[in-house]
Amino acid sequence: MLYTLKNDILTVTLSSLGAEIRSVKRGGCEYIWQGDPAFWSGQCPVVFPICGRFFGGKYICEGKEYELGTHGFARSSEFDVKADGTKTVFTLSANEKTRACYPFEFLFTLTYELVGEKLTVKADIKNTGDKLLPATYGAHPGFNVPLDNGAFDDYYLEFSEFCTPNELVCSTTCFNTGIKKPFPIENGRRLPLSHNLFAIDSVFMDRVAPSVTLKSPKSQRSVTLNYADLPYLGIWHMPRTEAPYLCIEPWCGLPSFDGAVEDISTKNDMFHIPSGETKTITYEIIFG
Repeated sequence: MLYTLKNDILTVTLSSLGAEIRSVKRGGCEYIWQGDPAFWSGQCPVVFPICGRFFGGKYICEGKEYELGTHGFARSSEFDVKADGTKTVFTLSANEKTRACYPFEFLFTLTYELVGEKLTVKADIKNTGDKLLPATYGAHPGFNVPLDNGAFDDYYLEFSEFCTPNELVCSTTCFNTGIKKPFPIENGRRLPLSHNLFAIDSVFMDRVAPSVTLKSPKSQRSVTLNYADLPYLGIWHMPRTEAPYLCIEPWCGLPSFDGAVEDISTKNDMFHIPSGETKTITYEIIFG
């Protein structure tokens, strides 16, 4: 089912399937990629309880092997919903389906709140079981590029402050290699967009500024993401295409290492949430 948040600036459409953003409109402009299957049928999938993928789609937990697909199961799950005009709360609890691939008890809550031109997204991961809960979270919103005027190559990403990012080098099969190398950006602030950036797949970075803006000199439209709670930033569109969108992806975790079926209890960049406790992560999107 679809739900709407609306004020005098923005109209936001959300779906109970995946707790996903489906549309954001301002003054007749659609900011969100509409899922053209010629390039990518996704839009803004929620990444939980893992970021990226396990090698072979498998991991070990307490000596037993489990299968869990790329980015986890939140994006294909139906959430319970409580909605009003400017706030919508989506909840997903452990159930028979999740326990088959992820043997933990949890309550995962996503709260979307609209204030002016800003959409705040708050993720709460609560451990409702009696053992440590290994989990992580990421956002994967896709934005139309161009937003209105210009071409893809007319747009760029501008970081909120000077930074010296590292590229987190992935294998050709999109797994972590553990290798980092400096990622060049202009004057420590600006990354021009080009389809050639995605000749292999995504680009993931650490040591980035806590905010980035998608903009163009040919457009008055912009999108700003504030993501201080999420240490990694990825950018992506379908590789080796001229896809007219860009995913800007703040994540708390990374894919598994190439060639290794990992134990989820020791996997890199997982939260280990004690029984009864909650981990909260918040980010914001400003639609200028």
